[in-house]
Amino acid sequence: MGRFLLALPLLAVAIFCAAFGAPAFAADNYQTDIGPTPLDAAAKVTVQGRGSVTATLDGNKFSLQGTFSGLVTPATDAHLCMGIVMGGQGPVIYDLQVSQAQSGSVSGAFMLTPAQVTALKAGKLYVQVNSQKAPPPRGNLWGWFQPAHETVAPDVPEEGHWYVPNLLDDSGRVG
Repeated sequence: MGRFLLALPLLAVAIFCAAFGAPAFAADNYQTDIGPTPLDAAAKVTVQGRGSVTATLDGNKFSLQGTFSGLVTPATDAHLCMGIVMGGQGPVIYDLQVSQAQSGSVSGAFMLTPAQVTALKAGKLYVQVNSQKAPPPRGNLWGWFQPAHETVAPDVPEEGHWYVPNLLDDSGRVG
């Protein structure tokens, strides 16, 4: 009986931590594949590469990390930007950390404003990686965040339902 009484305070602490220490809502996960910007004949030689970036939104804390490879020249800088629509360019809202190399990583963590959270959920936030031969405003690699989803390898047909991002707001309009 004495051991049981000694264990009660530890049990109470464990229950308290489980009930109040866990976040009320799960974090939202996002992803994007970053690829070459729109190309013309001249840009095909200098704008190359691919990568992927994953991100988490926990409350208003947005954290992202990813990798890229295949740039013709080293990356110079990278940014989180907010377009007016998915696929549309917009201003830089945060600078990212990026390897100044032809292959490397990109990362960052920020507190988003309510308007930026809304833009993220509507598919308007994107990563832009610039390189020596593909400087801003065009840049080298772009990718707009979408909710995390299952992907398949290239040249593998999708079976069943395939992914189309839900970018409608609560009233059913395009966000």
